[in-house]
Amino acid sequence: MTQTTLMEPKEALRTYFGFDKFKGAQEEVIQNLLEGNHTFVIMPTGGGKSLCYQLPALMSEGTAIVVSPLIALMKNQVDAIRQVSDNDSIAHFLNSSLNKTEITKVKSDTTSGITKLLYVAPESLTKQETLDFLKSIKISFFAIDEAHCISEWGHDFRPEYRKLRPMIESIDNVPIIALTATATEKVQLDIQKNLGMLDAKLYKASFNRHNLYYEVRPKKDVQKNIIQFIKERTGKSGIIYCLSRKKVEEIAEVLNVNGIKALPYHAGLDANSRGKHQDMFLMEDVDVIVATIAFGMGIDKPDVRFVIHHDIPKSLESYYQETGRAGRDGGEGVCVAFYSYKDIEKLEKFLHGKPLAEQEIGFQLLQEVVSYAETSMNRRKFLLHYFGEEFDEINGEGADMCDNSRFPKEKVEGKEEIKALLETVKDLEGKHKMKYFVDLLSGKLTQEIKTYKHDTYKYFGIGKEKEDGFWSGAIRQSIVEGLIGKEIESYGTLYITDKGKEFIQNPKSFMIIKQNDFSDADGEDTHVKHGVAGGHSADEVLFKMLKDLRKKIATEMNVPPFVVFQDPSLEDMTIQYPITLEELQNVNGVGTGKAQRYGKPFIELISAYVTENEIDRPQDFVVKSIVNKSGSKVNIIMNIDKKLPLDIIAKSQQKDLDEFITELEGIVSSGTKLNIDYYLNDILDEDAIEEIFDYFMEDAETDSIDDAVKEFDGDYSEQELRLVRLKFMSEVAN
Repeated sequence: MTQTTLMEPKEALRTYFGFDKFKGAQEEVIQNLLEGNHTFVIMPTGGGKSLCYQLPALMSEGTAIVVSPLIALMKNQVDAIRQVSDNDSIAHFLNSSLNKTEITKVKSDTTSGITKLLYVAPESLTKQETLDFLKSIKISFFAIDEAHCISEWGHDFRPEYRKLRPMIESIDNVPIIALTATATEKVQLDIQKNLGMLDAKLYKASFNRHNLYYEVRPKKDVQKNIIQFIKERTGKSGIIYCLSRKKVEEIAEVLNVNGIKALPYHAGLDANSRGKHQDMFLMEDVDVIVATIAFGMGIDKPDVRFVIHHDIPKSLESYYQETGRAGRDGGEGVCVAFYSYKDIEKLEKFLHGKPLAEQEIGFQLLQEVVSYAETSMNRRKFLLHYFGEEFDEINGEGADMCDNSRFPKEKVEGKEEIKALLETVKDLEGKHKMKYFVDLLSGKLTQEIKTYKHDTYKYFGIGKEKEDGFWSGAIRQSIVEGLIGKEIESYGTLYITDKGKEFIQNPKSFMIIKQNDFSDADGEDTHVKHGVAGGHSADEVLFKMLKDLRKKIATEMNVPPFVVFQDPSLEDMTIQYPITLEELQNVNGVGTGKAQRYGKPFIELISAYVTENEIDRPQDFVVKSIVNKSGSKVNIIMNIDKKLPLDIIAKSQQKDLDEFITELEGIVSSGTKLNIDYYLNDILDEDAIEEIFDYFMEDAETDSIDDAVKEFDGDYSEQELRLVRLKFMSEVAN
């Protein structure tokens, strides 16, 4: 490969990019490639990977062919490289998004030698027409970006990438530079073998992004948590990753309803929308992008301040790469993942039906994610160990930048337990995975343990008194400390290392960290609900004051207190402390009508109470739920206005009558009037309706249906009582 000019890399860097010095190993990488050698670069996101092929392309004779997996990524990189030249033709992409005229222009610019970088998708290289064109031009080198796509062990495997080597060989014998932001040793070897570049010089930068803060939270009240988190960072840019398109759309909508400027991004959107949303995020017209993993590859926004994983990703490579989009300028970058084992089980279900080898790889990658999420160790140490890098969790850069370090768990001396564990792994000769050893030491008599007759093994059940998670934590720590190894080829079986054998001979103190407990994570989003079930008040003093005010107003209006506001609504007021009518409408069971009718004295009382007691109101917890897309509430009201029988409307909503009445109760309790007399008059006579109505008006202390059932002692069914209560609340409360 010959250089176009006699410029040195440093001079070229200043000329083209305006920088005075290279980052890390960039200069050595560029020099190696300019000398015509195969080059392999493993450099974390934000480390300056792109420059490693962009600069030599600008310095060399001919055109560099850059293989890139995504159209959005190509566009982004071409736009970026055009900024360093006064001629847009310096970089082009060739893919399915171009029309014939555009393709002709790209080929003409490349043939004439103006284009120094030509981005192509791996699929394009399978077309004879593309191959013939590439054979006709002078090529400086091939750059394979996102090279982890080659490996089945990589987090983003693309079969087309495995066919690159023969296609490149058929075009020209030129140097190859492969680049990736994440590669375990297994993936690294896979890439080199597949590209036929075992002789490549490897440049591996540290994977430690010391400015990133890592945190894992139980997946509970996720939407509330996310909204609170973002509102504490008003005006800062962030990305939220979800696994499904549907969830992306839902979260983006919830954020907007709650006053956060957000846009969705996923492969289901048309190319124009994707491009527009991406640009709006880059130009800061929106603060948050909610995306599937399709977003962010090559997005060079340096000031992303947070990355939230609404769903845990399928591998630690994905997690590392996605979190790596935060804080690329070296500034703040907070990475929060919501974890529930139910999500892991869902991901495991998706693997069923795939080829066996793919399933095994998928399961193994997921187990690594579980280990990371549940560990109580320093998360940075855990992650870096996964990528084959040692880290000092006491003095290393960024050592305290994770939840486990900031809020350390209790440690217990485990010298004897670790010795027993290591002896067990040694005795069983690396045939089993982590779960087997956990079951064995905990004394669980599984079918597999019976098959191997290990229920008679000397250490079977040695740790059955230990709490759940003890042995899995002990094994994870032993792996990271290098006492136990994990055999990748056999999908995660454990074996003893030399360091582990040494420990058995000379045991020393080993502090085992108590594991994080995620048992209360439910894996679900909880929305704001309108209903009649009550919980507990957060502020008992205010709750009593609100009840007294409710009693006073009810007496003045000559209605039962629950007609004004039900207990769950008062309880919610003691959590949210609403001080405007708009805020009051966010309270459980309070709609616009109720707020207007009864709200003023309540917000005045709360406002005075907040001021007097200097209460810091948690307004971030006020989560408005999104309106049902089907417009079912509007539908229901229209059908009731048409006097359609309630059971028929329920059927059209695919609900039974009890479920449907619950929905009607929600509509009425938030302040909407419904006239269901036409239906009631069909199922009950006038006297019966009047008797039940009078009970709620005069005798009932609460709106409880259980109390009403006892009062009438079987004269009316629960459904009949609920329907009359609906009429009562609609007429008297609204």
